[in-house]
Amino acid sequence: MSAIPCEQDPELRRQIERFAEVLKTQSHKLGDHGLTEKDFYASPIFRGAIQQVRGEFAAAMREKREFVQHVLNHLEDRGSIANWDRAKRGVLHDYVVNLKSGRTAIIDLKGCLDGDNTKIFERPSDADEFVIWSLCTNVGADPRRNAWSGVHTRISAEIITRSQLVDGLLIWDMMCGTIGRACPKMTKGGEADRRTLFGPFCAPPPCIYLFPAAIPSAETPSVTAQSLANVELLAAFHSCFGGRDDEINHVSFDIALHGEETMRRTTIERGGVVQHSSEMTAIRRA
Repeated sequence: MSAIPCEQDPELRRQIERFAEVLKTQSHKLGDHGLTEKDFYASPIFRGAIQQVRGEFAAAMREKREFVQHVLNHLEDRGSIANWDRAKRGVLHDYVVNLKSGRTAIIDLKGCLDGDNTKIFERPSDADEFVIWSLCTNVGADPRRNAWSGVHTRISAEIITRSQLVDGLLIWDMMCGTIGRACPKMTKGGEADRRTLFGPFCAPPPCIYLFPAAIPSAETPSVTAQSLANVELLAAFHSCFGGRDDEINHVSFDIALHGEETMRRTTIERGGVVQHSSEMTAIRRA
């Protein structure tokens, strides 16, 4: 049982760790810096190069936005949504989607969900639907840890403490279904391939999480996930990209007051089976 169907490839993780160790111990042999091994690691060259490369990867949103825009174009071309546009500058969210019903959906893009940036979101007052979309292109990251960390540790805490209603979460990017992140949906039910081609990308069905339509409170301490029919944007993703109903994740929250602390339990159910559930844990937002 897990918060998300896919899992990290243990062999790939071992290879990454081995190569990282080589970088830490053999980098002084690279380049023409002319320094001894001791002087090289004492200098800012090694750490500075690592930070520069890391920053370049972290800041490279262009490919992620290209993926998102091809997805939204595919939805629009297939008549699953009316149209979409980039959000105006100065707001926290990223895209505005006009749905066929006339409703407005807002998308907030995030990277890997175990980072503090996951907690920075604000539901616009004019949003009929508000969806967070995680694109975690780091193949070294553990998808199960990221999914649970995002849903329970970060997003649920913000929903409850700041009364920020989130209708759902989408975990999906260009790494899904690749060698670096195998997707069990691609061989589910005996089908060899369930990927959809859109622009230069080809991906399996997305992982969709439905959140409650209400925020838990002292008066209503238990809230369960709303239905897919109530979140038109996620329903469009589900039908357009070949999802199955038993693959939808339903998230519920339970809270209880313990002195001055608010305790909460997060439960993820998929296919009628509880996949992951926390104990009653105190909310820590620092």
